[in-house]
Amino acid sequence: MRPIFALLTAAATTALAMPAMAAAPPAVHGYGSLAISGQGDKIASVETGGGKGTITIRAVRGGKVLRSFDPCRSACSLSGLTFAPDGTLAWLARDRTAGTVTLAVDRNGTARTVATIKGIAQTPRFAPDGKRLALLVTIGAAKESGAAQAGVRQVGEIGEKSDEQRLAIFDVDGAPVAADAVKPVSPADRYIYEYDWTPDGKGFVVTSALGNGDNNWWVATLDAVDATTGAVRTIAKPTTQLNFPRVSPDGTTVAYIGGLMSDFGSVGGDVWTVPFAGGAPRNVTPDARLTVTSLEWTDRLIRGTALRGDRAGLFTVSGDRSDGLGWSRPASLAAGDAKAAWSADGQTVATVSQDFTHAPAIFAGPVTAPVQVTHDNDTIPATMTARSISWKNEGFTAQGWLLAPLDADPAKKAPMITIVHGGPSAANTPYFGGGYSDLLDAGYYIFLPNPRGSFGQGEAFTAANKRDFGGGDLRDILTGIDAVEKVAPIDDARLGLTGGSYGGFMSMWANTQTNRFKAIVAGAGLSNWVSYYGTNGIDQWMLPFFGKTLYQDRKAYEDVSAVNFMTRAKTPTFIYVGERDIEVPPTQSIEYWHGLKDQGVPTSLVIYPEEGHGIRAPANAADVRKRSLAWFDRYLKVGL
Repeated sequence: MRPIFALLTAAATTALAMPAMAAAPPAVHGYGSLAISGQGDKIASVETGGGKGTITIRAVRGGKVLRSFDPCRSACSLSGLTFAPDGTLAWLARDRTAGTVTLAVDRNGTARTVATIKGIAQTPRFAPDGKRLALLVTIGAAKESGAAQAGVRQVGEIGEKSDEQRLAIFDVDGAPVAADAVKPVSPADRYIYEYDWTPDGKGFVVTSALGNGDNNWWVATLDAVDATTGAVRTIAKPTTQLNFPRVSPDGTTVAYIGGLMSDFGSVGGDVWTVPFAGGAPRNVTPDARLTVTSLEWTDRLIRGTALRGDRAGLFTVSGDRSDGLGWSRPASLAAGDAKAAWSADGQTVATVSQDFTHAPAIFAGPVTAPVQVTHDNDTIPATMTARSISWKNEGFTAQGWLLAPLDADPAKKAPMITIVHGGPSAANTPYFGGGYSDLLDAGYYIFLPNPRGSFGQGEAFTAANKRDFGGGDLRDILTGIDAVEKVAPIDDARLGLTGGSYGGFMSMWANTQTNRFKAIVAGAGLSNWVSYYGTNGIDQWMLPFFGKTLYQDRKAYEDVSAVNFMTRAKTPTFIYVGERDIEVPPTQSIEYWHGLKDQGVPTSLVIYPEEGHGIRAPANAADVRKRSLAWFDRYLKVGL
């Protein structure tokens, strides 16, 4: 299950972003789709502010703006920035009204259209010689890419047709390709998730699966695709989920991130390698106490980003040895479709960094010591204080974040809201403001735990909640609250709990396991794993966690279903969900709401029309924030 709270505000930018408790702070200058030239001298990003977006090219050294332009005059959305070896810049411009995406390039200040796609498109990449561009296209898409998006209505004969995301190749200097002339090279029956060119430009390494792309990522294979014929050859069938396939410069080896990932939008694991010719994958970071979150193969070294505890940073793998985490910050990192962008020789890096109290800024420079090169947001004040909290429980060391109002009185007891992230394979990481201003302004402390099952402590920690949903991870959360209460003036009699997706499950489940919380808000939660198995659109995600299907091991699913313990539920709960959510169908919320009503527990359920696994429409997101705050105030500020 994808971390739903990443998608609840219009300003959310990544899968692990902020929850929907408040809108993003105003006047923040954004840097999206960050890319770096192969020579490591220029960076490009889609910069936003004042209601419009522009492509801005800067010098790596000092961040001086070299050029800024808006290729679609604010009439479209820009993404997919990528440099060719000669410095040519490509991008995607999406016109939602027309239902098209334009692939364009700029060479020496002259822009031209390469192709127009009717549908959706993403991840343009230049061939090694810079003369061709590859692109993932979904022609005539019935929905947005990804299971978190609003699903197609289940009417007529269902399950017989799925969107197909395929690879297409375009000549950079050829005549513009019209929408009706786009001819993908990869087979029509295969959904391509990620890809990388082979060094000779004759093909690709991809992660792909047959059939339904939303559901089958968990059984995806590592494959080679011929750039001329589209022929597919399987390289490996990993036992883990996989992401970020990258080919070595000599073309002999493929690296990828493999691990227990609960959605392809939530990436984390170890670094694995396998011969391009095929063979058994090998884990080259088996004992790492960190989670690799993005990957690139530059020169002779595998480089990437990783999360270790409360720090995100850069790492390098050379041969059979990892240097661990290098430059790092207690922050989140972002760049293009990864967390960092690297020069061709791997010596220069660029990334967008932000934390709870510092707005986004581009850091760039040598991999050992990138420095801040943009300062557009330096004067924006913090809206809270933040500190990292670590605690031990049952042999594990967990970590989380404690946020407090700026004017918090250390001598006065205050209520606290615990927010459980989605996933469960994910992590709460810092984002400026965090989206929590409504709660903080109302005087609430906020606790963001990363219990077992989360990223940041290595694969063993991430896998520690397999067949134990709501067990050890809930005990970690409760122990974490104890740790917070030792360092902050938290009123244990006024604790609230919320979360979305897996966090929604935990919110529903905790109500049947403890009476410690006095108010709960559950977003797109799971209340009955038995009925969920048969009604959701991504049932493959459960097999790595449960080990068997529902029909092979029904008891394992029954044992963690909140509806089987409803007589224990006493805490008032507000529930919300999207009408067209295929990851966690609204019937899960209806079952739970019905159970609470039967028990006489105060409850409210709102199903938002047209929404998927995340409340995206600004009016709906504002309504969620308003209702959530009112619910917590009603039960946590009684008598105040």
